[in-house]
Amino acid sequence: MRLVIYSMLVLLIAIQYPLWLGKGGWLKVYEMEKQVELQEAKNSLLALRNAKLAGDVKDLKDGTRAIEERARVEHGLIKEGEFFVQILPAEKTTPAQATKQ
Repeated sequence: MRLVIYSMLVLLIAIQYPLWLGKGGWLKVYEMEKQVELQEAKNSLLALRNAKLAGDVKDLKDGTRAIEERARVEHGLIKEGEFFVQILPAEKTTPAQATKQ
């Protein structure tokens, strides 16, 4: 009778091994679910970036305001009769610099 019980126990363990540790076992499924969550987060960030780029492309194709804005910001271009004024922030003095003065 003991032999039957031990053999059944060994068979039960042999059946459980693929369920928990095998190629399609619970642990692999858990790991894959975590990888899917990470990839979905990356995909959502990339979708936001793509939407922004698509908006930029649409602006550049449709209107001249976007082209003009880019030329002004990136290349510092100004129209004829305009003046370029740049206001710099005041320099902050540290306590050590204040005592030296």
